[in-house]
Amino acid sequence: MDHKTRVLFVCLGNICRSAAAEAVMKAFVEKHGAADRYLIDSAGILNYHEGEYADPRMIQAAQQRGYMVTSISRPVQADDFDIFDIIVGMDDDNVESLHFKAQSEAHRKKIHQMTEFAIQMHDRYVPDPYYGGAAGFAHVMDLLEDTCEGLYQFLENGGK
Repeated sequence: MDHKTRVLFVCLGNICRSAAAEAVMKAFVEKHGAADRYLIDSAGILNYHEGEYADPRMIQAAQQRGYMVTSISRPVQADDFDIFDIIVGMDDDNVESLHFKAQSEAHRKKIHQMTEFAIQMHDRYVPDPYYGGAAGFAHVMDLLEDTCEGLYQFLENGGK
């Protein structure tokens, strides 16, 4: 397979949810022996945290489950819609902002919401844990583990 499946996770600032989703998805494809077939990245709607590491609370919540969050925050760029096969927003606002940034119907078709891929959990969106406590970060990790497994299955079955 010459073409890697390119996945971009997006949240508001790219320091919590999308950064963790990137780490969880990288671990899932590695666990399934498929790391060489995927390019996984994350970005934010806003550039407020550009160049920063993820929130230390998110890093800790991920580390407690064996994931390494190493991404550096960056904003979504116009060419991301050409580079990535699927662009996954964490909540309704992220998805709406991505649709606003998309420049064509082909770009809009690449946009999905993370909870579309839920297997066991029933949340409508992945909530932003930034202003909450440790329980919020743990809940985000629960959601990301469930939805990343579902996303992996979706992609492996030819979805985009």
